[in-house]
Amino acid sequence: MAFTAFMLECAALYFQHIMKLQPCVMCIYERVALMGIIAAGLIGAIAPKNTLVKVIAIGIWLYAAWRGLELSWEHTMLQLYPSPFASCDFFVNFPDWLPLQEWVPSVFEATGDCAVRQWAFLGLDMPQWLIGIFAAYLLVGIIVTISLFFPTKK
Repeated sequence: MAFTAFMLECAALYFQHIMKLQPCVMCIYERVALMGIIAAGLIGAIAPKNTLVKVIAIGIWLYAAWRGLELSWEHTMLQLYPSPFASCDFFVNFPDWLPLQEWVPSVFEATGDCAVRQWAFLGLDMPQWLIGIFAAYLLVGIIVTISLFFPTKK
C-alpha cells in the first residue's frame, strides 16, 4: 500500500517537474492525502502484530483515503463545472506548526488553477483518476478493517 502511494507521489513530482504541469491547491492537498496513505503503511509495517499499532495505521489509512476521495471529488467538480463563485484557495493553508509550503516549496507550493484541466489519460483528468484511486484505497481499507473482526483460525 505504501509503495503504490509512493509511486503516485513520484508520478505527481514527474508531472510537476518534468512535464512542467502546475499543481493547484487541491493537487497539493491530494498529495498530502497520499502521504497519509504512505504514513499509514509505514506505521502498520513497524509492528503488524501489535493491535494498537494496527488500529492506528488503519485509522490513518481510512481517514487519508476518505479525505483524498473528498478532495478529488471536489476538485473534479471544480473542473467539470467551473464557476467564478466556486473556486479553490489561492494559497495552501497548512497549520502554523507544519508550514510544508515553506519547508519544501518545490513539492508543496501551489502555482496552478484548480479549474484548469492540464492533463488527461483515456478521457479522464487527474482528479478523476484520483477518485478511483482513493476509492480503491478506501474500499481495501474497509475490507481490512472488517477482517480484523474475523481472524483466521490456526
